[in-house]
Amino acid sequence: MKHYEHIDLTASEISTLWTAYQSDTMGICGVKHFLTNVEDEQIRLILEDTKLLLEEHITALKVFFNKEDHPIPQGFTEQDVNLSAPRLFSDRLYLEYILNMTTISLAVYSLALSVAERGDVIDYYAENLRKIKDLHIQSKELAKDKGVYIRTPHIPKPNQIDFVKKQSFLAGWFAERRPLIGTEIMNIVFNAKRNAIGHAVITGFSQVAKSKEVRGYFEKGGNIAMKQLEIFSSILHEDNLHEGSLLMTAEVTDSTVSPFSDKLMVFLVTSLIATGMGQYGASMSVSPRHDLGVHYSRLIAEIGKYSNEGANLMIDNGWMEQPPIAADRKDLAK
Repeated sequence: MKHYEHIDLTASEISTLWTAYQSDTMGICGVKHFLTNVEDEQIRLILEDTKLLLEEHITALKVFFNKEDHPIPQGFTEQDVNLSAPRLFSDRLYLEYILNMTTISLAVYSLALSVAERGDVIDYYAENLRKIKDLHIQSKELAKDKGVYIRTPHIPKPNQIDFVKKQSFLAGWFAERRPLIGTEIMNIVFNAKRNAIGHAVITGFSQVAKSKEVRGYFEKGGNIAMKQLEIFSSILHEDNLHEGSLLMTAEVTDSTVSPFSDKLMVFLVTSLIATGMGQYGASMSVSPRHDLGVHYSRLIAEIGKYSNEGANLMIDNGWMEQPPIAADRKDLAK
């Protein structure tokens, strides 16, 4: 086993490790509460596997910070979860949450691995990818078995290869729109699913948030998620394709007792928005039809503004922990 203590972590490495600690300590708070209420034994097993994986991550991350003499972030603690609170979400939404979490983690860990340089950090993210891949497949297969997984629509098989012959292939507003291509459908369905889950989560949070200001923030987010879900669904309907997602508001209970701190809930929502903005950008890059690009640009601007409101809410309440930051040379010169 090689030792890397003599090589300082780069800005990329310390930042991804710091961010992972925030996400993993938040995630374990959620999973612990889910485990106090879950009834389905198969979903319970997935939650237990998730909890074990997050605990392993947190232990490994603390080792990294200690080796670097870097303060261990505060992240989220037992003070951010109330295990005696009634369930807020159904077992199905627990499963959907794990499936969505593993989907995001696959992308995040891939990026973290690609920017890692030190051997132990590379090994850490490579192992994380392997384990999160297994958990993702496990949760996806269980969702299929339970009949709650909604597949992406099918499209006809071509009889032969062909080439684009007209500029109208790119048109979207002033010319007759062509049908959606496969990559456009894939991303629209994925974004619709994300908004359906987000709407359900924010609906639940708006019921239990202690602060009036935080409740108002969640109510606004619920409206945005619903509107964006309807936009994606309407685009699919134009080509007689099913929307690939259903509203999950019915999976939220009528509880008004919060299982989580306002800080944790706002952090989760802003984190989901951040990954959503990235996904919209990626979706735009593989969607040649011009009207789709305009939609994505507008939706990014809308959730970007909402994300900024969440960040200000975190700062005003003293909830935003400062991430690793470059030295302020101008200040030091004083």
